[in-house]
Amino acid sequence: MTRTQPALRLTLFVGETDQWHHRPLFHEIVHRAHAAGLAGAGVFRGVEGYGASSRVHTSRILSLSDDLPVAIVIVDDAARIHAFLPQLDELVGEGLAVLDEVQVVHYGGARRRP
Repeated sequence: MTRTQPALRLTLFVGETDQWHHRPLFHEIVHRAHAAGLAGAGVFRGVEGYGASSRVHTSRILSLSDDLPVAIVIVDDAARIHAFLPQLDELVGEGLAVLDEVQVVHYGGARRRP
């Protein structure tokens, strides 16, 4: 049986080399999201991008960057995402956060037969 429910998707854009107490910032955010009991989180490394500095960071070999963009995506219901936002105020000094309303599709029930 397939069912959907409304949720929020929080996407954070930070630099790969951003740190929190000598650890990658994305690592700290994911672990805090997990500790907060949020439904799920993923980290995606970009191959090219720029942010507030307007400096393009790229993985191309001729101009290899050591600070590629990273997107952290967290999905849960609106109340739980909003309750988590104050932790980001503490962690993220420079970055961008985007909230999107999404529909979560749950797959469950009996396995489909071929």
